[in-house]
Amino acid sequence: MNFLIISGNPKTDGLCKDITAHIERGARQGGADVEIITMEKVSRCNVCGDGWGTCSKQNVCEFGEVTPSGEADRFNSIQDKIKGADLLCFITPVYWGEVAEGLKAFMDRLRRCEFALFGGVGVLKGKQTLLVASPGGSGNGLLTCLQQMERFCQHTGAIVFDYIGINRWNQGYKKTAAYNAALLMAQGIKNGETTE
Repeated sequence: MNFLIISGNPKTDGLCKDITAHIERGARQGGADVEIITMEKVSRCNVCGDGWGTCSKQNVCEFGEVTPSGEADRFNSIQDKIKGADLLCFITPVYWGEVAEGLKAFMDRLRRCEFALFGGVGVLKGKQTLLVASPGGSGNGLLTCLQQMERFCQHTGAIVFDYIGINRWNQGYKKTAAYNAALLMAQGIKNGETTE
């Protein structure tokens, strides 16, 4: 079982990084192979042509590996990694009540490629997905961030396994919840199944 963690965290330390490590350990303990991809350098959508480019016709981004300015962009290769994953986790720090900017850019582009596939077979359709938001300081914006990720899943056909909001004062028990969620996912438990 392949468990792909997609992180919007631009930092190399801190709470979001720590919770990612707990999720990775849980998934590995459950028997999954784990890969972590960070989104801090993914480019924004160029809104090609009349607002839709190859994303609506071919379900891939026209600028999937190189941006119009010539910079490297990993979008299509990350889309392929999602296709090959059995399980997903989107994890992000919370900025202004939303996912981190790099992850937001990636989700916006992927939604354009995948929305047309909602009735068919898209790379996210039916995949069990763990959503994790980690606000700093005040802890504000947690719910709106999780709602934003939930809408993305609704648009792309991903199935939300669980929502985990973690901040500095609930981290003691939420880290355990994140570990256990990844463990159960890796063991094959799905949304809607009862566990004890």
